[in-house]
Amino acid sequence: MTTAELESVLTAGTAATHLTPERWAAANRHLVRKALAEFSHERILSPERTSAGDPSGSTGHEYRVLSVDASVEYRFSARVLHLDHWSVDAASISCSRGGQDAPLDALRFITEFRDALGIREEMLPVYLEEISSTLSSHAYKQWMGQPSSAELAAGVTRGADVATDFQAIERSMTEGHPCFVANNGRLGFGISDYRAFAPETGASVQLEWIAVHRSKAVFTSSEGLDYAAHLDAELGAGALAYFDAELGALGLDPARYFLMPVHPWQWENKLTVTFAAEIAQQHIVHLGIGADSYQAQQSIRTFFNTAAPEKAYVKTAMSVLNMGFMRGLSPEYMKATPAINDWLQELIVSDEALQDRGLAMIREVAAIGYHNGYYEAASAKGSPYRKMLSALWRESPLQLLEDGQQLATMASLLHVDAAGNPMVSALIEQSGLQAGEWLRRYFEAYLVPLVHCLYRYELAFMPHGENVILVLENGVPVRAVMKDIAEEIVVMGDRLDLPEAVSRIKVDIPDGEKVLAIFTDVFDCIFRFLGALLEEDGVLSGDEFWRIAAAAVHGYQAEHPELADQFARHDLFAPDFQFSCLNRLQLRNNQQMLDLTDPSGGLQMAGRLENPLAKFA
Repeated sequence: MTTAELESVLTAGTAATHLTPERWAAANRHLVRKALAEFSHERILSPERTSAGDPSGSTGHEYRVLSVDASVEYRFSARVLHLDHWSVDAASISCSRGGQDAPLDALRFITEFRDALGIREEMLPVYLEEISSTLSSHAYKQWMGQPSSAELAAGVTRGADVATDFQAIERSMTEGHPCFVANNGRLGFGISDYRAFAPETGASVQLEWIAVHRSKAVFTSSEGLDYAAHLDAELGAGALAYFDAELGALGLDPARYFLMPVHPWQWENKLTVTFAAEIAQQHIVHLGIGADSYQAQQSIRTFFNTAAPEKAYVKTAMSVLNMGFMRGLSPEYMKATPAINDWLQELIVSDEALQDRGLAMIREVAAIGYHNGYYEAASAKGSPYRKMLSALWRESPLQLLEDGQQLATMASLLHVDAAGNPMVSALIEQSGLQAGEWLRRYFEAYLVPLVHCLYRYELAFMPHGENVILVLENGVPVRAVMKDIAEEIVVMGDRLDLPEAVSRIKVDIPDGEKVLAIFTDVFDCIFRFLGALLEEDGVLSGDEFWRIAAAAVHGYQAEHPELADQFARHDLFAPDFQFSCLNRLQLRNNQQMLDLTDPSGGLQMAGRLENPLAKFA
């Protein structure tokens, strides 16, 4: 699609030209395949094998699943790979209702299997709306078109414009979270909002700016960075003078206000209504639109500055329901955010093992949170009404690059283009390395630092693909960059003495569950898919994938005999491990999957999974 065509699309108002019968059918086949695969993986559905098929071939055995009353039947071919990963052949899926062939319909699929899925009646319509939104976004991505995996990989390896290539990859990610079936909910968006703000459109966004009274707001920043210096770097003297003049024209003292960026959707749809009293009392003053242009990231509420890529990301509160949470930002959490980031940065740069592997982070260096007394008095702790107005600034990753290096979201390793070609295969091919060597280097950059943090500190990240940026040289990962730190990291034990300012990241987790930081978050939620992609694409067998992963862990353990007691305590070579399920969380409560202050308490377990590292113990 050309720039002119894209601009035409973005100004097309309420037209829904992407919703055609052909694209809708393709979206439904895609999502029904994912539902069959992930619900079978999580043992929500129990497919019955109907014929031997060719388990060593590309399609494997034939299976079927029946609705409770046996009136609906889905048949498909699949191979069951490591970690009970169901590799379902999308083209093989057929459906019959009442003995008659029927089109694949993901919305009907959910209602037909509602009893097995265990969705409460009051939750079902909301979950269906998230499924509908996910289907619609898939249809839009088909209509818009995206670069091929080879083209994206070529952009990474040739290094023409780091920021441009980085953002081209970011907006080309089509799947969302690999585990969740309903992963593009974004409830609250209309079609014009989708075109303006959805990450996959790559639209240019300018943020709204407001002034918030200092009696109602708290600004915090990294050590050595104050409010004036931070805003001068982000806005510049001209914009600061303009905003001060706007306040002065209203008879207000600029020194009594903080300046704050706001998502345009949040201002239009929430703040002007829900925070009307605050605006009327001039506790909040709208100042206008910022000059810099941004691009929404996969996390939807985070923006990369495309006008000045060396400037900070901006993360804003958004009262949009997406994948199990309302995407707000807590002012209580914002207060400690820079201190937590400073603490973790100091730990990383002082740790020799992490520095040897190049682990880095981009700090959340400044944050501001607004306290609305009306809603804080009327709502429980953790309520979405308490998270409607906050923002933070996160460092740009460009500062971490050396000559010839490139950036790519780690989610790109699981990306498959419209022709079915994985980007990871394209990166391996363009690197010139053997697949095993490419994978070894990736494990050294990503897996080993996470393992070290578990063993040395009982510290865990939330290291899914969207939360990690890879630094690449010629398409080969050389270091991992962690982001989204303050809300997501946890210290699970007593191996670290935490300063009071960062104490909220310490969480009580049963000793046997701590190793799930690797087994669930890395093995089941990332490597299960990555290994399957490489095996399905004929690049590397599943056994070889896990052998190389085991070798990386063994190599690390050999370097650190002083941690032998921890290796035994959190055994990555155990025969099996507790099976923690993500879709079960969302199906139980798709509006708040977990209490972030007690991440262990709400986990949904489904028995145990065989550990693919065990055979290499």
